[in-house]
Amino acid sequence: MPNASARPKHSGRRTRRRPREDPARNELVSSSLESAQQCLFRQDYGPAFVHYLLVLNLAPEFKDFARESFRFTLFKWAEELDSAGRIQELFGCYEQALELFPADEVILNSMGEHLFRMGFRDEAAGHFFKALKLKPDFPEARENFYRVANWLVERWHFLMLNDHGRNRKYQQAIQKAVRGGCTTVLDIGTGTGILGMCAKKAGAGEVYACELSKTMYELACEVVAANGMGGGIKILHKKSLEMEVPKDIPHRVSLVVTETVDAGLFGEGIIESLIHAWHHLLLPPQSKEAAPRDPSATGRVIPARATVFAMAVECLEIRRHNKLCVSEVGGLSLAAAEQLRSPVSCSTEPDDSMEPYTTERLSRLPGGYTALTEPLTVLRIDFNNVQELEGLSSRPVQRLRLPVLREGELDALAVWFQLHLDEESSLSTGPHEDTCWEQAIYPEHTSKGFLLQGGDELIVEVSCRDAYLRLCSVAVLRSGQQIHLGTTPDPHDSDGLVPNAEAELCSALASLQTRQQHDVCMLECSEMALLNNSDYHRSFAGALSKLISRLKAQSQSMEDPDVPMQVGKEPCAADPLYILDVSEGFSLLSLIAASQGGVKAYSSVEKRKQQEVLGRLARANGVLEGSLEFWLNHGEDEQGPLQRPSREKLWSAILLDCVETCGLVRQKLMEKASLARCLLEHGGRVFPHKMVVFGMLVESDTLLLESAVQGREPTLDFNIAPFINQFTVPVHVFLDFSTLACRHLSEPAELFVLNLMDANANYDDREVQIRTTTSGRITAVPFWYDIHLDEDICVSTLAPNSHWKQAAVVLQRPLEVAAGEQVRLMVKFRNSSISVDVRRDE
Repeated sequence: MPNASARPKHSGRRTRRRPREDPARNELVSSSLESAQQCLFRQDYGPAFVHYLLVLNLAPEFKDFARESFRFTLFKWAEELDSAGRIQELFGCYEQALELFPADEVILNSMGEHLFRMGFRDEAAGHFFKALKLKPDFPEARENFYRVANWLVERWHFLMLNDHGRNRKYQQAIQKAVRGGCTTVLDIGTGTGILGMCAKKAGAGEVYACELSKTMYELACEVVAANGMGGGIKILHKKSLEMEVPKDIPHRVSLVVTETVDAGLFGEGIIESLIHAWHHLLLPPQSKEAAPRDPSATGRVIPARATVFAMAVECLEIRRHNKLCVSEVGGLSLAAAEQLRSPVSCSTEPDDSMEPYTTERLSRLPGGYTALTEPLTVLRIDFNNVQELEGLSSRPVQRLRLPVLREGELDALAVWFQLHLDEESSLSTGPHEDTCWEQAIYPEHTSKGFLLQGGDELIVEVSCRDAYLRLCSVAVLRSGQQIHLGTTPDPHDSDGLVPNAEAELCSALASLQTRQQHDVCMLECSEMALLNNSDYHRSFAGALSKLISRLKAQSQSMEDPDVPMQVGKEPCAADPLYILDVSEGFSLLSLIAASQGGVKAYSSVEKRKQQEVLGRLARANGVLEGSLEFWLNHGEDEQGPLQRPSREKLWSAILLDCVETCGLVRQKLMEKASLARCLLEHGGRVFPHKMVVFGMLVESDTLLLESAVQGREPTLDFNIAPFINQFTVPVHVFLDFSTLACRHLSEPAELFVLNLMDANANYDDREVQIRTTTSGRITAVPFWYDIHLDEDICVSTLAPNSHWKQAAVVLQRPLEVAAGEQVRLMVKFRNSSISVDVRRDE
């Protein structure tokens, strides 16, 4: 065997051996490259993509030369695969492309866009973030990332990490447990790794952590390494339910720490994960009967226990987002709508089509709320008792009585909890606490608001049949009689109460309601709030009426210019005005248009149940049959949602949905408006006519805390902020300006105008001068929209009964200003995104 250490001798510098030519390979590369270009010329993108793959795998030296053509081919072929529904092949092509160009920010961004459209938001955000890391000034990736960053690192992470009180209490409980002998620790759902680092800092010999989100797992690894604990904490990218001993951790641990709880306590799966941990990952608990054992030989959980509280509330804001509160909108009676309600509804029987609760910060609800009952303890749970955890789902439904303190309409049950970390320390998520938590809201869906009276007792059923906490108001006890609320009374009711005549009537109605459950139509909470917005629909009805009258007069004058338009006279049925409503979700605007007469209105409502509701409302309001159509049932997909109604006819009006509920301009709005203008008949209109963006300078510590981690002090001096703050976004959404804790530093000012009827009136950026009215720190610029339906009629997204929320640009560096000082706002509008840069006027 030759001497392995022998090396050839070189004189002078080393020479590089030239690669041997391979004529067959070169011929194949050349012919495939030519075939790719020919296919591309013929717009035959599938074969072109295959030829490019072959060329670039055989001859990587052609990558720089062919990059642009390869990208173009990939994107065109992906569009064809997408339209054909061949999604698996589409992502296969992107994976092949990224094997060739793993650091191509354009391909990463494009794949992210496809992932987002398919509903894979977390994965999409990850691709946008990778594209930004490769090219920080890539505007398309940055705008995409800002829109989906909330799914990558949810905003509550910032609030939680800024909650010094919460962090300190967890640290103290962990420190006490570790110093008491719990030296092997598992952090379930580690997030940024802060609880695991607390255990390591307290002296734990072995610390393990698991995190399901790939983004948060990678973030935790970076944070732990930056804090000098990379070798002391083992982090697994895995769900705790999949962990095993000794495959993932060498032996059972003596302490599990977790905060996998949501506003409803059990919504993040803490029960299932702790049952699994007790059976597979934790040492057995300390027995209460036996003599105390070595803490390192027994298991325990932080938090140790939880106590859940509930109270009944009256709140108009909750009401209008969950049930129909108006009898007519835009001149239409809603009596025939039957049961419309939000998908947030709770019952003791699990229903996959419903969410059992939503979440709100009660202290910030517009108009506030009124507590109708005292808080009552509805549940206690011991996380250190595995039998209690296992028996939670099989607990019998419990009926509790909440004494009513004051008169008011029953809108919801508000729920919060106290998390007992150990015997001494606890956290409360109550509405009066200064905490990062929201409260769980269980809306009441009785068709007409039920008025509770002082002295009543509200009977609430509590269950956890599918490991979700479920609360349902079922009856009211009044003067010894029981009045049932929306459920069929139990003939074997343990209360043993005989209902009076009023109660019997209520029970019959409830029974009827139960039998007609198939008639319930679900609308999203934002759709319910829109439906309840009478001012919005009144404004649209007025603007549409003006346009329709003008177009009818115009049509008649063209037929016979010498004959004046007669009042009440309609054009002939063969020549209606065509109106298209392309609003997102459930919209009554097409029906309002059809009710004007002489109109053929098209709705873009997709869901069959919602179409049936619009059909019933049309018949009940005397709208002529055929005056309302559902566009997506008749249109040809390849022509898109703004195609012409017929070859001969153009649209008289196109109604665009311009603002997302969260407060942002809808994506591709200006492109849709441009297309819509091309499809209008002479004198036709795009609704709205224009949007004026208004803003104001404010100082708000709340917005800062919700947008980024503020230094190291709130995070127990761990170095976390630089890492998680990579995921901050400049625009804070779903903001309610009326309840935002802030100081106004200026008057409202016009920031920008978006003209949907005149493209020449628009611009990309604008400089705005604003004079401050008060001294302070400018931390944010909240903004909202005046939506001009025509020259005279306008609706505002800032209106008290608006279904829209507001948004705010949060400054990375707050700017100190004095009263009377003038500042410059550099406002830009690009790809439906608004950005604001605040500068001192020099």
